[in-house]
Amino acid sequence: MKNILSKNKGVTLLELLIAMAIFVLIIGIVGTFARDLFYYDDLFSKSLTSYDEARKILQPVSSEIRSASVSSLGSYPIETATNTSFVFFTDLDNNGTKEKVRYFLADNILKKGVIIPSGNPFQYLDSDETVTEIIHGVNNNTTPIFTYFDSSYTGNSSPLSQPVSILAVRLIKITLIIDANPNKLPAPITVTTQINIRNLKDNL
Repeated sequence: MKNILSKNKGVTLLELLIAMAIFVLIIGIVGTFARDLFYYDDLFSKSLTSYDEARKILQPVSSEIRSASVSSLGSYPIETATNTSFVFFTDLDNNGTKEKVRYFLADNILKKGVIIPSGNPFQYLDSDETVTEIIHGVNNNTTPIFTYFDSSYTGNSSPLSQPVSILAVRLIKITLIIDANPNKLPAPITVTTQINIRNLKDNL
């Protein structure tokens, strides 16, 4: 009788150990799944936040470009149109004086430079430019930030070739690929917008 009881107790202990091991394994799997679920949910939320923030930032940029007009010196509304820089004139504060605005990429940051004309007669002095940082983590690589289209643009036409003739520009497309850390998740997000210049509009 004693031998039978001892044997049964041994089997029960082994089963208990196996059950505990399985329980710990299940807890580990569930814990890892939950951790990954929260991790990727956080990454997804951050991506959406970055996308929304970029869209909000591009709204005033689009508004400024859309209202580009002749400078306070009588210069053409557009001064420079390259893949990484766009320079134009517009009245930012609606006081009748046109500022010179420059959007450009430097050190993976989209920046904005503003020059208020000064002197008598007016001059746009580079030394008067005030630069602010607009969007960080811009990693377009070979993708142009600014592309330009003429009055024949139909929605799927090819952009104007560089160097662009500023007299031909009617529509500007901005494309930003934002990736704060290319070596880590989340994946890059792409934000685009198209802007017609109101004062140059003909058949668009």
